[in-house]
Amino acid sequence: MSAKTPATAQGEPNGFARNRAASGLPVQIDRASNLPLPVQIASALREAIDAALVRPGEAVPATRELSRRLGVARGVVVAAYEQLIAEGYLSPSQGRGTLVHPDLARTQTETEDRASRGDRDAARQAEAGTRMIPADAPVGAERPAPLAPGAPITDGVVGSAWRAAWRTAAADVAVVEVVAPPLGDPALRGEIAEHLRRMRGTSRSAADVLVTAGTRDGLWLLLAALGATRGRTLVVGVEDPGLPSLRGAASRAGATIVALPADGLGLDTGRLPDGMLDAVIVTPSHQYPLGGSLPLARRRALLAWARRNGVVIIEDDFDSELRYTGTPLPTLAALDDPENGVVVLLGTFSRTITPALSAGYLLAPAGLRALIEPVRRDLGGTVSTVVQSALTAYLASGELRRHTARMLRRYAARRDLVSERLAGARAARVRPMDGGLHAVIEFAGEPERARRREAAVVAHPAVDALGVQALGRYWQRAGSGTGTAGLVIGVGGDDDAAFDAALVQLRAILDEV
Repeated sequence: MSAKTPATAQGEPNGFARNRAASGLPVQIDRASNLPLPVQIASALREAIDAALVRPGEAVPATRELSRRLGVARGVVVAAYEQLIAEGYLSPSQGRGTLVHPDLARTQTETEDRASRGDRDAARQAEAGTRMIPADAPVGAERPAPLAPGAPITDGVVGSAWRAAWRTAAADVAVVEVVAPPLGDPALRGEIAEHLRRMRGTSRSAADVLVTAGTRDGLWLLLAALGATRGRTLVVGVEDPGLPSLRGAASRAGATIVALPADGLGLDTGRLPDGMLDAVIVTPSHQYPLGGSLPLARRRALLAWARRNGVVIIEDDFDSELRYTGTPLPTLAALDDPENGVVVLLGTFSRTITPALSAGYLLAPAGLRALIEPVRRDLGGTVSTVVQSALTAYLASGELRRHTARMLRRYAARRDLVSERLAGARAARVRPMDGGLHAVIEFAGEPERARRREAAVVAHPAVDALGVQALGRYWQRAGSGTGTAGLVIGVGGDDDAAFDAALVQLRAILDEV
C-alpha cells in the first residue's frame, strides 16, 4: 500500500483503519514556546477532538508513532495522553490502543438537550461567541458599532479550553443540581484570588472575594451595605471626567453624586474635600476616559485621606489587565490593609473574556466584608451555577492568561492603526494609549470653537453608525465649559476590516467638519 492509500482500504481491521486516519491529525509543537511539550501536544489534540477531526470512539495515534513523527521522547506523548485521559477526552482500550472517549458523543447530546430546555442559554451564547452590546453602544444596536467604546474583541475566546470548561459545567449541573452559594462558588472564589495574584499583583485570600454579575452589581451591593450601616443618603464622589454608567448606577442606588476633578494622571488627590464623602469611585490603573495611571504618591495620598475621613474607596478595575506597554499596574487594593482597609476592588470578566458571561467579582477587606456579606446572603447570588462552574474550569486551565496575551497583541495593533489612520487629521490629536479598549481624540484650538466642532462631528449623519462618542459627555458638568473637546472611540469589536474602514471614514469626517 502506498503512503497515499486511504486508511479505510479494503481488508484492514476497523481499529487499524481508525488509527491510520488519526495519524494525520494536525499536531505540531513549538520548541521556542514557554509551554511544556506535553501541554502543547495535549492542547493540539483537544482542539482536534473539539473540531471533530477525530470522533468519539476513534483511536488516536500510538504514543510511539506520534513521538517519532514529532521528534520527541515517547514519555512526552505519554504525559500528554495521561492528562487527556484524566480530563475525560481519551480512554485506554484493550487491543485498540487509546481512543477518543466514547462518552463524549453522549455528553454532547445531553448538553444540547439541556440547552434546548433553556438551562444552558448562557453557555450557548458564550460558546457561539455572542457579541453583547456595550454600555456606550447606540441605543437599539443589534451589535456594537465598529468604533463603539467598551466593546471587547471576543472572536478569539472560543477554543478547546473554553469548550472543555462548558462541557465540565454541563456535566456538573447534570449530576448536582444545586444553586451556587450567595457569596459565590468556593472554587471560583479561589480561582479569582489566584487570578488577581498573577495578573493584578494583589495577593489576598479567597475569603476576600465575592462573585458578582459585574461591576455595577458589585457597586450596588456595596452601596446598599454602606447605606444600611450609615442610615442616611450616601454621598459618593466620582471622577470628572468619568464613566456615565457608573455615575448613573450610584445615583440609581440613591446616592448623592459629587464631581471630583481628574486630570491626565487620574484623580486629583490634592483637591479632595474633607468631611463630605462616604465613598469615592476611582479608576487608578487606567482612568476613564483620559487614560492616565494614578502615580504612587497620589495613591498613598488617596489612602491616607480616605482613612482620615472614613471614606470607602471603590476601585473600578474595568480593563486594567489590557495594558500594551509594560506590565499591568498593581491594584490600589494591593496597598491596602486586608483586615481594616478602606479599598473595595470591583472587577469584571466582560472586557477580557466576553460580556455574555455577566460575571465579575468584588474584593473587600474583612471589616467591609462583614457589612457586605449579610446583604448578599439576604438577596442571594446573581450568577448562575453553570456560569460559575464554567468560569472556574476556564480560569483553572490557565487559558485566560494566554488569551489575554493574544488579545493584547491585537489591541496594540488596533492602537497603531488608530495612530496611522488619524495622523495629520485637521486640528486633532490622538492621546497616548498605554492600554484599554478605547482611544481619545482631542480637538485643538480655542475651547469654545473646539466644543462646537465636537458637536458638529457627533451630529454628522455617518457618525451614529460608527459608534463614536463626544468626549464632553464624560464630564458630569456637561455644558459648563469644563473639560477638553474631542471624541472617544473604541478599539474592540471582532471585525478587523470593519474597524479599519470605520477609521478611514472617521478621518474623512474630521477633515470635513
